[in-house]
Amino acid sequence: MTNDYQEFQRHFGRYLRDPRRCQRPPGIPARAAAVYSELLFNNVCGFLDACFPVCRELLGESRWRRLNRSFYRDWPLHTPWFREIPREFARYLAGAGIKPPLPAWLAELAHYEWVELAVEAMDAPIPDHDPEGNLLQKPVVVNPACRVLTYAWPVHRIGVVYRPRKPLLTYLAVHRAADDTVRFSELNAVTARLLALLSAAPITGLAALQQIADELEHPSPHQLIAFGSELLLQLRRQGILLGSQLTACPIGITDSSG
Repeated sequence: MTNDYQEFQRHFGRYLRDPRRCQRPPGIPARAAAVYSELLFNNVCGFLDACFPVCRELLGESRWRRLNRSFYRDWPLHTPWFREIPREFARYLAGAGIKPPLPAWLAELAHYEWVELAVEAMDAPIPDHDPEGNLLQKPVVVNPACRVLTYAWPVHRIGVVYRPRKPLLTYLAVHRAADDTVRFSELNAVTARLLALLSAAPITGLAALQQIADELEHPSPHQLIAFGSELLLQLRRQGILLGSQLTACPIGITDSSG
């Protein structure tokens, strides 16, 4: 009985995903099955519409619904949570291999739109820190509700009046501020690298800046560190950095800038 019921569930699931090509299970009235299938699809579309308004607007209603349908039919969802549907849609686009007539930047734009929801909802308790701590001499505390992203396309600029024809390497930080709003910041490559170093492990701002100077083979490391010191303060004002750890400076890290 159990095996028969599981086979019925799989059969009914295949029909619900693709009623045009899969036969309806015996014993299910055609009208009831059609209504249920459309109800489920519309529920999925509701979550996608809410999370990806720019993608929807740029594709137009017809192409957008066809894309929703192909996702609903083809992507093997492994989560029972409706709130995770947008994440799965972004994964679907990233793995499906976008081809014309869909824009080449669509997958990254969808990921960019999804990140706002992800950062807003993420469980990221604020660690103990000193909000006025010395960011050069003490390990820096990065906002745990922050993601540094690298895109091949300028996704933050894409809209009705701008649809890029060529890739443009883009760095962005997305973070949840103290008032729970989600904010986006455009970065350059050096700032993105700095945040990556600060996020990877406890490290002082000075040590991170010294490593960047070494990586760049910068002719004037002291100048880069002076500029970086102001950058750290700016990132703290933005809420991307929270402050410093409530610990002493690690042994061996000293200020060599002066």
